[in-house]
Amino acid sequence: MSSLISFLKGSYTEFKDKVEWPKWPDLQSSTIVVAITTVLLALFTFGVDSLFSVTIKNFIAMFINLFN
Repeated sequence: MSSLISFLKGSYTEFKDKVEWPKWPDLQSSTIVVAITTVLLALFTFGVDSLFSVTIKNFIAMFINLFN
């Protein structure tokens, strides 16, 4: 039990004193980059999904028309 308390105290000291936390402007700029990248990736995924959907729909329609 003593080793667990020692570990927790050491972890707290390391987080408090030794970890260099990012500054607020760095966090803001990183958040903006992540948000823009997420939107662009979502738009790309939507475009590819729409293209595949139309392609598969046309392929199935062409396949069905072969047997009518």
